[in-house]
Amino acid sequence: MACLAEGPRSRRLVVVVVFVALLLDSMLLTVIVPIVPTFLYSIEHSVNTSRGTQRSPLALPRPTAPVLGPAHDVTPWAGSPLGPLSSSNSSSNSPRCLQDSSSLAKENFKVGALLASKALVELIASPIVGPLTNRIGFNVPMFVGFLVLFSSTLMYAFSQTYALMFVARSLQGIGSALTFAPGLGLLASVFTDDKERGGAMGVALGGLALGLLCGPPFGSVMYEFVGKSAPFLVLAGLALLDGALQLCVLQPSLISPQSAIGTPLLTLLMDPYILLSAGALSFSNMAVAILEATLPLWMMETMCPPQWQLGMTYLPASVSYLITTNLFGYLANKMGRWLCVLLGMVVVGVSICCVPIAKNIYELIGPNAGVGVALGPDVVVLKGLTWSC
Repeated sequence: MACLAEGPRSRRLVVVVVFVALLLDSMLLTVIVPIVPTFLYSIEHSVNTSRGTQRSPLALPRPTAPVLGPAHDVTPWAGSPLGPLSSSNSSSNSPRCLQDSSSLAKENFKVGALLASKALVELIASPIVGPLTNRIGFNVPMFVGFLVLFSSTLMYAFSQTYALMFVARSLQGIGSALTFAPGLGLLASVFTDDKERGGAMGVALGGLALGLLCGPPFGSVMYEFVGKSAPFLVLAGLALLDGALQLCVLQPSLISPQSAIGTPLLTLLMDPYILLSAGALSFSNMAVAILEATLPLWMMETMCPPQWQLGMTYLPASVSYLITTNLFGYLANKMGRWLCVLLGMVVVGVSICCVPIAKNIYELIGPNAGVGVALGPDVVVLKGLTWSC
């Protein structure tokens, strides 16, 4: 660790390592969101077809133009495993509606459980990883996190069942716990000056913002036009790059150059400022989590969009998060961090109530952008806690 603190070049390389690690974790977190609903739909109907329990809606004949006219022609969902879509959906007149849209309601629990499994495992693993890094340092946990995330990414790419996807998502929770806290702790130990530390944190968390920005559109476009495995294989290549950087820069070793005594967990839980910060982070991120689990399914039922739009709909939220991360960092010094967080929570509360009113993807731009505003104060809170340590 001491050698890493020598010279600005080595310290910049540490920032790059943490940046790439957070980019990989956040992209893997969000790239699956627009893929899961249609993937589960295709699994369900392929099983029903093979068992002969019902006639698959994928095999319906294409109506001819003289019967229905060009405006009612049924066109396939390009590149998607779902095949032809129906024009007879009761909730929409779009020609791109799913033939068996009623089955989407059955997927709500599966999608929610799959997406929540990562957060649950990370919640359990994080209190274990924290004291572990105090004993053995940050380098080894980060490298183990890379190995776990790489394994999870490959499982995503080649899994063809819901169970394997669930295991991959849960495994990602362990990798995230071994990446996020040790990564930020590594930056805090290398950059001891408050201003330098804040700048390094901002750059590294930019990887998190970039992953959230690119993940859903990247996943939906690659899934529709290339295939399900394609986005995860690209992320696996990014994971290998991160592992190579860690081997070259951090040189992980079981021999720790220093050991720190961490604050007991009970002491942290009794701190009212930490509790308020944790509450703000939980409630603001809850809105984003709800949209991730429900918005694609709701759009498929009511708006009948093409596959690539399921990911693009998250783009306004990602862009607003990227902007407000820097904006709130500046405003926090002028008007106070608590007021920035309060403003962000008010905006996200109003925005999340406006989502069900939208009738098409364009009307979702404003509410989604407002929801993304909530993540800006999150970073401000995180930086504030880091600076005060």
